[in-house]
Amino acid sequence: MRIIPAQPCDVDVLLAFRADAAAWLSQLGSDQWQRPYPVERLLASVEAGAVFMVKDGELTAATITLSPESEEGLWTAKELAEPSLFLAKLSVAHTHARQNLGGRLLDWAGDRAWRAGAEWLRLDAWTTNTALQTYYLRQGFEHVRTVLEGTAISGGPRVSGWLAQRPSQPADHGFADGTPQPDRTDQA
Repeated sequence: MRIIPAQPCDVDVLLAFRADAAAWLSQLGSDQWQRPYPVERLLASVEAGAVFMVKDGELTAATITLSPESEEGLWTAKELAEPSLFLAKLSVAHTHARQNLGGRLLDWAGDRAWRAGAEWLRLDAWTTNTALQTYYLRQGFEHVRTVLEGTAISGGPRVSGWLAQRPSQPADHGFADGTPQPDRTDQA
């Protein structure tokens, strides 16, 4: 398997991937990702080089978004001053479930954060998806806090405000990485 940056021509594949994940989550009784994701926001993330795809041959096995920018209103000014990368929208295809692909992607993201000189790999997860929260805790993340107040970008209450982080670190994730790797810049 290899990781590649998503391209604008991949937006339809990424939207279908998210719709499939939303349908599966709905079958589990979760309301996560039930609202359609705005195409223009996804395209902007792709064009910014923040969206990555795991390819198994021609099949997209997983996706992840990794950015130095976080959603507004989640992290404190002090936290935002700490070098960090923020991950979002990690999703694994059902065809590749139970292979620790998500865990390997988290290691890849932590390695990428470390190479970029970030101290933390941070995320926000769906506030009502306790199974997902438990998964991240098992992957070495520590719960920071849950933000319930405020509004989501599309209006209404915040739904993705369970915040967690883990230190960035080098990792042997086992992917053929087709993405430019930043050099480690220590903050000495």
